[in-house]
Amino acid sequence: MNTKNLINNRWVDSPSARTFENRNPADTDDVIGAFPKSDENDVDAAVLAARAAFNAWRLTPAPARGEIIRRAGDLLAVRKDDIAHAMTREMGKTLTETRGDVQEGIDTAYYAASEGRRLFGFNAPSELPDKMNLSFREPVGVWGVITAWNFPIAVPSWKILPALVAGNTVVFKPSEESPHSANLFAECLLEAGLPAGALNIIHGKGEECGAALVAHPGVNGIAFTGSTEVGKHISAMASQTLKRVSLELGGKNAQIVMDDADRQLALEGVLWGAFGTTGQRCTATSRLILHEKIYDEFINKLITRATTLKLGDGTKPATDVGPVITEKQLERIERYVRLGKEEGAVCVLGGDRETNGACARGWFYKPTIFIDVLPTMRIAREEIFGPVLSVLRASSLEEAVAMLNGTMYGLSASIYTRDINMAMKAVREIESGIVYVNGPTIGAEAHMPFGGVKQTGNGHREGGWTVFDIFTEWKTVYIDYSGKLQKAQIDTEK
Repeated sequence: MNTKNLINNRWVDSPSARTFENRNPADTDDVIGAFPKSDENDVDAAVLAARAAFNAWRLTPAPARGEIIRRAGDLLAVRKDDIAHAMTREMGKTLTETRGDVQEGIDTAYYAASEGRRLFGFNAPSELPDKMNLSFREPVGVWGVITAWNFPIAVPSWKILPALVAGNTVVFKPSEESPHSANLFAECLLEAGLPAGALNIIHGKGEECGAALVAHPGVNGIAFTGSTEVGKHISAMASQTLKRVSLELGGKNAQIVMDDADRQLALEGVLWGAFGTTGQRCTATSRLILHEKIYDEFINKLITRATTLKLGDGTKPATDVGPVITEKQLERIERYVRLGKEEGAVCVLGGDRETNGACARGWFYKPTIFIDVLPTMRIAREEIFGPVLSVLRASSLEEAVAMLNGTMYGLSASIYTRDINMAMKAVREIESGIVYVNGPTIGAEAHMPFGGVKQTGNGHREGGWTVFDIFTEWKTVYIDYSGKLQKAQIDTEK
C-alpha cells in the first residue's frame, strides 16, 4: 500500500520521519497505514515542484491537457470497484455510496476533459475604427487544494481536474482521515500521463501542513472544502497575500413536506438524505419541516422505517448506515444530542452509540430523530455532521420557508409537493444554492453548479462550466491596426 507523499511524480517519505495512523472507523483495530505527518518543509518542496512544472503545463494545449484527464477517467472506471472497497475501509460509508463517489470522479473527469475544447473567451466590437477587442482565459498558477474526508474521490475531482484542464498545477492536502484514497486518485492521474510536478500530494494535519500551504507565498489560490469555522480562518490567512480563495463550507439543509406531497416518496427522500453517509455530508438533510396536517402521521411512519436501518461495516451488503468517522466526531454528536434534550426537544429514536455485535469495535451512532424542535434551538440551527434529524412543524408554505431560511447556511434545500405553483414559489423564496423539488437534499450532478449562499461559502460554484471561473483569470487584448494613435475614453468633437 502506498502511504507516501507525492512530489514531482516521486512517492517520498517526509524528511521529518513523523507519521500518523489511519484506522478503519468500522473496526478501529484495523490500521490502514502510517502516513507522513508533513510540515512546512514538505509543503515548500511540493510548491517548488508545482511552480517548476507550471510553465510547460500552461503551454500544453488545453485539449491535450483534457485528453490526459479523460484517460484518468478511464482508469478510474477500470479500478472503480477496488477503489470503492479501499474507500469504504478507510472512511466507512457503504460500498453503494463509495462506488457512486468514484463514479462522480469519472463523470467529472469526462466533463472536465471536454471543457479543454471550450475554454471560451469573449470578443466585442471596439468603440474605435480598425481596432479589435478580445479576451482569453488563462490559468491562475499554483493551487493549494484542501478537502474533507467524506468524499475522498468526488470532491478532489471537482477541484483538481478542472484546475489541471485550465492549465494550473496543484498541491493537494487531503484529509488525514482519507489519505489512502487520495493516493489512489493520484495514481490514476500519473498513469494517464500527467507530467512531473503538475499534481503533488502532502499528507498531514490541517493546523500544520494545511496552514503552511495556505500561507505559502508560492501558492496563487486555495480551494477548500470543510467547516465554516476553518473556512473563515483560511480566508483570513490567504488575504495576507491576496490569494484567490474558493470555499465550500457547512450546511444545515432542510426538507419541506407539504400536506399534498407524495408521502412515501418524501419518506424515502428524508431517510436517504438524513442517514445516507451516516449524515456526514455538507448536503445532508438535518432538518425535516412537516406541514402540521401530516405531522403525526409522517413521524410515525418515519420512526417505523428508520428503526429498520442496519448499522455496520459498509462492505457488508446488508448495511444501510456505516460508522462515524472518528471518536472525536462521535463525542461532538453526543454533545448535540444532550443539548437537544436540554433545549426541550423530544428524542423519539436513537440518541446513543451502537456498541453491540458487529459495531463493537467501531465508531457507530444510532440514527437519531428529534421531534417538537423549535427553529430557535441549536440543533435546528447548527451543523452536527452526523445521523441526527430535527423535525419541525409548519402551518403554511410561508412559515416552512421562513424556518428553512432561518440559519446562517444556505447550501441545499428540498420541497415535496404536487402543487406546481407552490413548488415554484418555494424555488423563488428559498435562500439556497441548490433546490430540489420532490427529491432529497443530496444528489448533485457533475455538470451543474455546486455551492451555497450565506456562510456556506464565498460565492464560487464548483461543478459544470462555473468551476472554470474559479481556476482561470481573464486577459483582455486590444489590437489596433489603424496605423495611428487612437485615444479611447477621450471626448472628441464629432
